[in-house]
Amino acid sequence: MSQKNETAVLVLALVITLGLVGGIFWWLTRGSGIKLGPISNNQSQPVGLSNGSTFTSVANVPSGLFSYGGSTTWAPIREVVDRVIQNDLTQFRLRYTSPTSGAPGSGSGIKMLLNNQLAFSQSSRSLEPGEYQQAQQSGFKLQEIPVAIDGIAIAVNPDLDIPGLTIAQIKDIYTSRITNWQQVGGPNVPIIPYSRRPEEGGTVEFFVENILGKEKFGSTVQYIPTTTQALREVGNNRGGIYYASATEVVGQCSVKPMPVGRKSDQLVPPYQPPFIPLRECPQQRNRLNAAAFQSGEYPVTRRLFVIVKQNGQTDEQAGVAYANLLLTAQGQELISQAGFVRIR
Repeated sequence: MSQKNETAVLVLALVITLGLVGGIFWWLTRGSGIKLGPISNNQSQPVGLSNGSTFTSVANVPSGLFSYGGSTTWAPIREVVDRVIQNDLTQFRLRYTSPTSGAPGSGSGIKMLLNNQLAFSQSSRSLEPGEYQQAQQSGFKLQEIPVAIDGIAIAVNPDLDIPGLTIAQIKDIYTSRITNWQQVGGPNVPIIPYSRRPEEGGTVEFFVENILGKEKFGSTVQYIPTTTQALREVGNNRGGIYYASATEVVGQCSVKPMPVGRKSDQLVPPYQPPFIPLRECPQQRNRLNAAAFQSGEYPVTRRLFVIVKQNGQTDEQAGVAYANLLLTAQGQELISQAGFVRIR
């Protein structure tokens, strides 16, 4: 055989080999339904991120009844999104489960997950090192999958006339260094800061970590068990102030959401400007400033997570499937309808 023919044969064999390898790789990653995604923090395995458009396009959704629980911030998502999931995927049954003692929240949900009381959990904060360690001691790992963006909004009484608050001023109010609205350019009215207790939810934990710099609440802080009750108190008290998920504050008719900034000349509203006067509510309501949340211009944002137990069992499959459902185009649109900001 001539050297020219030998070269042609070798080139042909190489093309065939590459084609076979490529075909096998395509089958493994596409034909088998496997989806590859980025590796998140504290993870050694890829996250199964959905690229589908609808709930019915998501692969590997298990059948059965799965208990889940956690963050109260997630309540609008459970109301809007989960109802559609149940309608479209009748075999994937979900049951929200509250703790037997104490208030529901991100921390209690993760604790229940670690104690094998839940298949997966919902959280408004990232996992803590101690939670990762506890999971490892129990023979499995935890994975957090971000699915939405939320912001923390500051609510004040509608009669309070100030342009906004800086992060430093909010910290000083909740550590009792600032105790009168006159100190931040407002009227001579004592400030009454309201909060849920630190152990009662991911929003409080996030606030203490990111706004207070892990300092303790001051002596002027009054503790209220629920956001509904706290917003009622602020609406009735000219000196009141409260913080909560922007979804729970911005559209309210009884309180005013405050613009917030890192500096006094960088105040950004959590609502879409211009502000709709509360006298026009509920016919017209203020809406989330989604663009400022997505860009990071609004200074107090966070991600919402599905917490998955990586134990190679059906619980893990259920948690990953739930996250994949929320990450579809349909899931992200419903998350937006629930009042949160799409993450993709």
